[in-house]
Amino acid sequence: MEVKLAKTAGFCFGVKRAVDTVYNQVKQPKQLPIYTFGPIIHNEEVTSDLEQKGVKIIHSEDELEELEQGTLIIRSHGVGRRIYEIAESRNLYMVDATCPFVKKIHKIVKEASEKGDFVIIIGSREHPEVQGICGWCSGDYTVISTEKEAATLSISEGRKVTIVSQTTFNLVKFKYLVAVLEKICYNPYIVNTICNATQERQAEAGEIASSVEAMIVIGGKNSSNTQKLYEICKKECGNTYYIQTLKDLSAQNFQTVCTVGITAGASTPKHIIEEVQLHVRTNF
Repeated sequence: MEVKLAKTAGFCFGVKRAVDTVYNQVKQPKQLPIYTFGPIIHNEEVTSDLEQKGVKIIHSEDELEELEQGTLIIRSHGVGRRIYEIAESRNLYMVDATCPFVKKIHKIVKEASEKGDFVIIIGSREHPEVQGICGWCSGDYTVISTEKEAATLSISEGRKVTIVSQTTFNLVKFKYLVAVLEKICYNPYIVNTICNATQERQAEAGEIASSVEAMIVIGGKNSSNTQKLYEICKKECGNTYYIQTLKDLSAQNFQTVCTVGITAGASTPKHIIEEVQLHVRTNF
């Protein structure tokens, strides 16, 4: 069995930084309770381990407003301005682990809104990163992810427009949607805010998938960037399988293939990738 492992598989810079931040807080001498606003990353194994170490997840503004003390860690996806305001009003100690690339988008949309621009965010409306970006828009904005949403967008003639993207959005799809938007927006200010790590990961995944008989994509079921990797790989290789851990892998899928590719989302721990790779090399 020939196995091709993507060099870009696993934690990206922003995710590693956020996870390390939480574990470093856990290691500190006895202190106030530790909370994260939402799971620190979209990987159930990591969040479960942190919960066992006493880290609690806050899921809403209402829960946050009930806290009287503690350390609040802002996850890599980032949050809107309102979360900072509530945390400050509750006198919580804040540790900001927002990915720097996401922080950059916050700054762009904040300044664009203050200038009066209409802000278009290309991304998944329900994704926490996108929700956080929306939280820095003080004026008119919208979130789109499909050609229909782009083509039917109504913007006043002459209105200045700023376009940004979720950092983990599909690069090919982003460029296509921008092309659609350019037909209805007057001279829009376009910022490709898909991070380099995402672009490299998607390109490498597609390249490997096109050269193997079966492809394995590893990542949490709620991981947006892993889902996009799966879509890219599935397009290139029909025998593409999306798994969270080794236990999800079925040997039956690999009985007749000689080449297998492996990639993983930005929230997938290194040991899970190594475990899957070793299993494929020694058992198939």
